[in-house]
Amino acid sequence: MEKSSKIRTGRHCVFLLHVHLVFVTKYRKSVFQKKHLETLKEIFAKVCQDFEAELIELNGESDHVHLLVNYPPKVAVSKLVNSLKGVSSRKLKQIHPELRQYYWKNALWSPSYFAGSCGGAPLEVIKQYIETQKTPTTSPT
Repeated sequence: MEKSSKIRTGRHCVFLLHVHLVFVTKYRKSVFQKKHLETLKEIFAKVCQDFEAELIELNGESDHVHLLVNYPPKVAVSKLVNSLKGVSSRKLKQIHPELRQYYWKNALWSPSYFAGSCGGAPLEVIKQYIETQKTPTTSPT
């Protein structure tokens, strides 16, 4: 079984959470080459590790990146995103100084981002499963 689809356990929970993230460069500037995406993959993987999360996949184009992250329920996606964007912006500039020309007011990324939950059964299947639960007809004695 692939690591990304293994159910994880916490102290008081059992979980399998994935989020699809998309970060866009400031003003949608074409910034990245393949080597930059490879560096971003290393940076993002380390940040995820700090959050007890796992970077499952990363790819992108010259002006945006897509990430698939497996994360624990104690992590707020917004905090993970802030760290991913902040650390990557700072470290990418250090590792690839040629990118400094693409930073606007010291920012690489647009302030906005996309986050979508993903994985598991389709919503309609889960809805049908919940609907078929045996609802008690009388109150407990």
